[in-house]
Amino acid sequence: MTVLAAIAISPEKFLAIVGAAAIAGAIAAVVKFGDVVIPVVVLELVAGVVIGPNVLGLHTTPFISFFSSIGLGMLFFFAGYEIDLRRISGAPMRLALLGWAVSLAIAYTVGGVLAAAGVVLSLLYTGSALATTAIGTLIPILSDNGLLEGSLGTYLLAAGAVGEFGPVVLVTLVLSAEDTLHNALILLAFMAVVVAVGVLTLRSSRITLPLLERTLESSSQLAIRWVLVLVFALALLAYQLGLELLLGGFAAGVIVRRLLADHELPAFDSKLSAIAFGVFVPFFFVVSGMKLDVSALFDSAGGVAKLVLFLALFFVVRGVPALLLYRSVLDGRKRAALAFFSSTQLPLVVAITSLATADGHMRPSTAAALVGAAAISTLVFPILGLRAATREPVSVAEAASLQAGESTAASA
Repeated sequence: MTVLAAIAISPEKFLAIVGAAAIAGAIAAVVKFGDVVIPVVVLELVAGVVIGPNVLGLHTTPFISFFSSIGLGMLFFFAGYEIDLRRISGAPMRLALLGWAVSLAIAYTVGGVLAAAGVVLSLLYTGSALATTAIGTLIPILSDNGLLEGSLGTYLLAAGAVGEFGPVVLVTLVLSAEDTLHNALILLAFMAVVVAVGVLTLRSSRITLPLLERTLESSSQLAIRWVLVLVFALALLAYQLGLELLLGGFAAGVIVRRLLADHELPAFDSKLSAIAFGVFVPFFFVVSGMKLDVSALFDSAGGVAKLVLFLALFFVVRGVPALLLYRSVLDGRKRAALAFFSSTQLPLVVAITSLATADGHMRPSTAAALVGAAAISTLVFPILGLRAATREPVSVAEAASLQAGESTAASA
């Protein structure tokens, strides 16, 4: 018996997943339709569907699922890494919390109606999936277009942080099979450890940071190695405590961001991004596509109808509160951009639907419709958000000049 067989690793399946991720990345880099760019995560999901049981017949293994979980943890590391707590404190955080509370109320109301009508099984799982935001997935798109800076970036980061961290806490406290009080105590214990690790990391930064910076261009790569240790250690702690391991990745990202708050290390960002988005994160999305029950979605017209319904509900639940609550701090085009970006969902929808189907609280067709709608939201909503954010507003003087010109033309 070979070593690979002993630990149940299939090199063929592993190569197929890595190859599918590479092909998806190549298509995303080459294929464009005017100014419309297809997000690579959507192509990775599609690639997973193609190589998975629905088309080519490849099935996941426990080791592949484990490797996929690492990718999810790294994705949430970057979601936490982009959160500068000092920047989003105050009004951005207050509005983000209020917006998510309104979204949650809408989501659970809609979920209750759908459950009463027999469309879904659980209002809690369906509502929780509707009330998420994929800020981690949006980070590369926003960064490439310079939208992380300025007022829109600040409010978007705050809304995204709450829209991702809130559902993770909700999954831990409400959607778990354990008692809510028991889960709350475990979550508090986890947060206490995170705070202790964060304090220890910050207090030792005067000694560690110069050393880490000196080795960024050497073979030791200490900064990258120790960040990976932090991510995996907190993810393992979360897992051992019965929490979602993505919570550990998110916490590690927040700690590293705080550690580097007053330091610019472009080489560190590029190296860590290469590891995460070159290896682990694509693996997660391809495997998620393999697990997607597409046949259940298209077995009936009802599955497709639910996909369209969920796509519209994403915007109603997350977008409408953004349009209404930010009127005093953002102009119309920025609010529209914030609404579309906040309505973009995927990673947490995949995580919540996977948990729900495994526990028997969601039909495979509903899970497929939610994930399919989330994939479409990742394709469509960022494009609409970019167009709204980059559209130049008409100034008062320009509007007056245009109106005068129209009046002159009419009189002539």
